[in-house]
Amino acid sequence: MSRPFRFSVNLLAACGRDEWVGKARTAESAGYDVIMVPDHLGMPAPFTSLLLAAEATERPRVAPFVLNVAFYNPTLLAREVAGLDQLTGGRLDLGLGTGYVKAEFDTAGLPFESGGQRVDRLEHTILELDRILADPDHQPRPVQAPRPPLLIGGAGDRVLRLAAKHAEIIGFTGVAKAGSLVAGDTATLVERAAFTRTAAGERADDVEFNLLIQRVAVTDNPKATLERARMMSPDRTDADLLDDTPILQIGTVKEIADRLREIRADTGISHFTVLETSMKDFAAVMEELR
Repeated sequence: MSRPFRFSVNLLAACGRDEWVGKARTAESAGYDVIMVPDHLGMPAPFTSLLLAAEATERPRVAPFVLNVAFYNPTLLAREVAGLDQLTGGRLDLGLGTGYVKAEFDTAGLPFESGGQRVDRLEHTILELDRILADPDHQPRPVQAPRPPLLIGGAGDRVLRLAAKHAEIIGFTGVAKAGSLVAGDTATLVERAAFTRTAAGERADDVEFNLLIQRVAVTDNPKATLERARMMSPDRTDADLLDDTPILQIGTVKEIADRLREIRADTGISHFTVLETSMKDFAAVMEELR
């Protein structure tokens, strides 16, 4: 039996208090289940932005999507995570990732380690958070016990195995291969989801699968909107971009909704995240799916 759909929006643009409150309330009124914030330099500060989003709304959960663990000492991160969960009344999903933008590491004065070393750091952070937050004497205490639900995103075998072992939500990047920014096709996503489900074993039915959709455009003339899409897959045909690229959803509301139903049937992915720029267009798709 398929999981019910869940929808989230990743708010990318930093702004003042009133505008931020307005964006969070717009997301809530549109029906989004989770309000997310990335962890990139030059974008909103995750913890303070998520706290304000939760304060301005009543229903949506909040989540960093996803924290770059290299930016945080695990002990200090545990304090921030527990504090945010406490002050949002237990509405936090905790997204963690390895970090991948070398320029941000350089700007922060942090070494940009190999992919394997960054996955090691991610695993260490997960284990430390579990250890620290399981301590009944740790203050502040998270509302959700023993910790907020963990979301781990990635594409490579090792990250997905780690997610299959520890996470409650597993996010797929939908790229052609680990470390690539080129959009992958449906077959690649189906393979990655099957790989992860096998790795999860007995946990598989308890884990939610998530996909970040890079662009949504509701239009009756999809080919006219493909120029930006081609940047992610320059060698693919228009037909492939429109019908066989899960992280690009361009077409009528019904066409997009039907494709997402097919993705859920083929992969088990039931939680879809869109970027702030797609928030309005995707709201109509959410209504169709519900």
